[in-house]
Amino acid sequence: MLPWQSTEDPMAPILRVHRQIHPSADVAVIRRAYATAEQMHRGQMRKSGEPFITHPIEVTEILADLGMDTTTLVASLLHDTVEDTDYTLGALERDFGGEVALLVDGVTKFDKMFYGADAEAETIRKMIVAAGRDVRVLVIKLADRLHNMRTLDARSRSSQVRIATATKEVLIPLCERLGIQALKRELEDWVLRAISPSGYALIADYVNQRIGWDGYLDRVISSVTGDLRRFGLDATVSPRPRHLYSIWKDTVDGNYVEPHDLPRVVIIVEGPDTDCYAALGVVHGKWRPVPGRFKDFIATPKNNNYKSLHTTVLGPEGLSVEVLIRTVEMHQAAEFGIVANFRYPHTAARFGPATKAEQLDWLRRLLDWEASASDPSQFIASLRCDLAEDQILVLTAGGGRPVLLPADATPVDLAYILGADVGNRCIGARVNGRLSAVSSPLADGDTVEIITRAGGRGEFDFDPDAPARGPSPEWLEFVKTPHARLHISRWFEAHEAPAITVANKVRLGRLAIGLALRQQGRGLASDLPLVRLAPRLGYPDLETLLVAVADRTRTAEDVVTELIALVDHSPG
Repeated sequence: MLPWQSTEDPMAPILRVHRQIHPSADVAVIRRAYATAEQMHRGQMRKSGEPFITHPIEVTEILADLGMDTTTLVASLLHDTVEDTDYTLGALERDFGGEVALLVDGVTKFDKMFYGADAEAETIRKMIVAAGRDVRVLVIKLADRLHNMRTLDARSRSSQVRIATATKEVLIPLCERLGIQALKRELEDWVLRAISPSGYALIADYVNQRIGWDGYLDRVISSVTGDLRRFGLDATVSPRPRHLYSIWKDTVDGNYVEPHDLPRVVIIVEGPDTDCYAALGVVHGKWRPVPGRFKDFIATPKNNNYKSLHTTVLGPEGLSVEVLIRTVEMHQAAEFGIVANFRYPHTAARFGPATKAEQLDWLRRLLDWEASASDPSQFIASLRCDLAEDQILVLTAGGGRPVLLPADATPVDLAYILGADVGNRCIGARVNGRLSAVSSPLADGDTVEIITRAGGRGEFDFDPDAPARGPSPEWLEFVKTPHARLHISRWFEAHEAPAITVANKVRLGRLAIGLALRQQGRGLASDLPLVRLAPRLGYPDLETLLVAVADRTRTAEDVVTELIALVDHSPG
């Protein structure tokens, strides 16, 4: 009997896990969502030969294991229905509510017949905008991609590489920025398997054949646990093995002949942040620390709010051992990132000030850039840069203001962080007291002075009434931050005719409909009525309708007439 032919209730494992994490959850609506999805996908098959319904079930199981809320599980079960079946977004909203409908719409891809080569880039843009309203859109997309990666063998070799590359360049960095290491580790391993089968096999064989690690780690754990107790620290010490991609990356980056992997443990303290430093003192007092291998991510968290102490010591038998030290709350956030807000809603574990995506600084930057990025490929390139894991910290001259920038950022990037006018007036820079080209990559720890015009003494020393010198077109070839690209593009848009792109048309269409609504004395609180209207007028999604309005193949007045009729005659 094949796995999907089992007589066991396919929803039983999902509901069991969901009840364990959320005891008061309404599982009836999850069962109803499954029944709808199963009916709509009935007869559809995946490339692997499995019934299509196995995909939303597996995606929902991933999300249930993460601890996501009931609404997310319902949206996950239904996430492909609007795209791949006759089930409309309007019907979905009627049956399961507007919140679920917005989540499903956020992960629904654009129709390639309407958008052509730009469809994939515009889909990512749409997803980012939807995540600005509800970050759960991104979490569903990541779980969806993880299951697709697990079943990638059913696709051609070229498709495997294409999908894995896109996952590596966009979705894994998004996963990292959300802090969901539980997903990121597996995604990276599947990407390695698809892009470098030989590298994957090498590391997998190494992990399977290494001898003596378990016994060695047991000795390390037993020894340090005793010392922690003697110093009155309540802590748990556990092995923390690296995943395959992490070992492979360290091996390649270090140019090692053999797989490079150090024994690693994590110390989780039951107490305040200060107990982490006390535990560090115990570890360093017991074993000699390796110089240059200590990092304090508690005092200076990573850009995804990851907090932990990292050190490497010469442990028993003179072997190097990596040690991670963190509190329980830090460990929860390190594993689940923003999902910790859903998995542990009544604890102190918090990824940020709240779960809403607009309160995440990095997503605000993406949304700001999205509003002005006219070219889809330019938007994707800037997105990849903004999500880059490698970062540097530079200081401004004089005030010593610390600024976090992506690796290889330039003085121009820093200038625009300091202010749009500073960037537009930038003519040079002094790095560590020496004149430097504005295109020169900065290094971690550099002190940078932005020269804004001839004779200027500092980055804020200029005549506010004098016209800005303006950026050079060449700057777009070397700047690294979307922030700089945003302001450079805005400057040229103010001085040149704007390009007519899909993104511009979407904005023009939205403005035209808004104006037509105001002329009727009406307005919209959300996009849902327009989302429902689009398929009624023969368009696959809202954005395609807005493009049609911008192209004048459908007038804004006609759309508003249909919209008012739809809203005024809808139940409730």
